Amino acid sequence: MSRYNISNYERPSLSTDIVAFRICSEDSENYKRNSVNKLSILLINRGNHPFKGSWALPGGFLRPNETIEECAYREITEEANVTPVSLMPVGVFSEPGRDPRGWIISNAFASIISEDSVIQTSGDDASDAQWFDIRFEQSKEGDYHLDLYYKDIKLNAVLTEEYTKFGRTAFRIKDSGDLAFDHAKIIAAALTSLRECAKNVETIFDFLPEKFTLTARNASAVNTR
Repeated sequence: MSRYNISNYERPSLSTDIVAFRICSEDSENYKRNSVNKLSILLINRGNHPFKGSWALPGGFLRPNETIEECAYREITEEANVTPVSLMPVGVFSEPGRDPRGWIISNAFASIISEDSVIQTSGDDASDAQWFDIRFEQSKEGDYHLDLYYKDIKLNAVLTEEYTKFGRTAFRIKDSGDLAFDHAKIIAAALTSLRECAKNVETIFDFLPEKFTLTARNASAVNTR
């Protein structure tokens, strides 16, 4: 060990991205449009480069002496003033060139924020934070269309399925839809993972606080499918 020098080896930076879903309220446009998927997703508007001014998932870099899970909780709290009850691992995203700043590997997590009354605010390096309604469908041609809506803002990404293994689906981006980085495929992967987990109703309890209403539990189970 005395001869080992870690600085002799190139090392990536580690980061987190958090896909926070919320059950749409009945006055949501997505609720009225889509009777299948009544989820909305939390996005932040980036205040710094790269992708300054673009919409992205909350997230950031791992700090010394914290776990990757602690990093995820800290980042979403700092950037959107929202703290999930729990986080579900979605996957590791390490494709070369995914971040123009350098060799950066993202550990993605998903969660469900079941309380419709939660009010998000932007902070840290986010200039805005909003809940976007979601429509995620596969076309007859086989492409997946990820459509996100907030008022007059529409983000429309197009993806293809690369493979499905161990119940998890990986995607390739054909059109990012103006989402930052590779966040379109992270969102798509989180959606398919969540739908798979929802087949086991007991999994939904992991996203809920210790004290919750039966309505919240039932809404989570139904609306993630």
